[in-house]
Amino acid sequence: MSSIANGSLLTSRQRYGAVTQLFHWLTVLLVATAYILSPGGSEARVYAAAADGARQLHETVGMVLLALVLLRIVWRLFEPTPDAAPMAVWMKLAAKAAHWALYALLLAIPATAIAGAWLEAHPLSLLGIGDMAPMLVENHALGANVADIHTILGNAIIWLAGVHAAAALFHHYVVRDNTLRSMLPDWLARRANSEPYGERPAAC
Repeated sequence: MSSIANGSLLTSRQRYGAVTQLFHWLTVLLVATAYILSPGGSEARVYAAAADGARQLHETVGMVLLALVLLRIVWRLFEPTPDAAPMAVWMKLAAKAAHWALYALLLAIPATAIAGAWLEAHPLSLLGIGDMAPMLVENHALGANVADIHTILGNAIIWLAGVHAAAALFHHYVVRDNTLRSMLPDWLARRANSEPYGERPAAC
């Protein structure tokens, strides 16, 4: 609430606004939740009666995540980003590549989940709304392959998110720039500023 109170709903040249931060941290939460709830394994295991509750929650969270990502992309089209901290060219290129890869995965993972389920003739469950009947012609073999790709991509985003988080911590504790603090809510950013690992003093 402090971000709103301080009038920082929108992004400035120094840090991301509260709206963008909310998109970011909700995405993190939903990705982690969907991964934890995923039944995983073969089609028989995923659609087993014992896993039905987890599967329905997983699919619902996945659809909410897809809607959030689409909204976030639209918001990103109109919202500027803070000025990037000075860094080597290779670091800038790596950061851009990681961001594009994360967005691609955030779209590809739910897309393959939907396609895989429908190709295998399974409806999608949305809690509170109901089932969405398959809208693709059944092709069980193709659906199984798409489902396997979904699993691979789901594991990949967890690894890439880990690298992304490690890079943010590297910027904060080693490079000592504003990269991590720019995405933290005001109260956490102020706490980070009070640490002995603040920005590196300017050279004399």
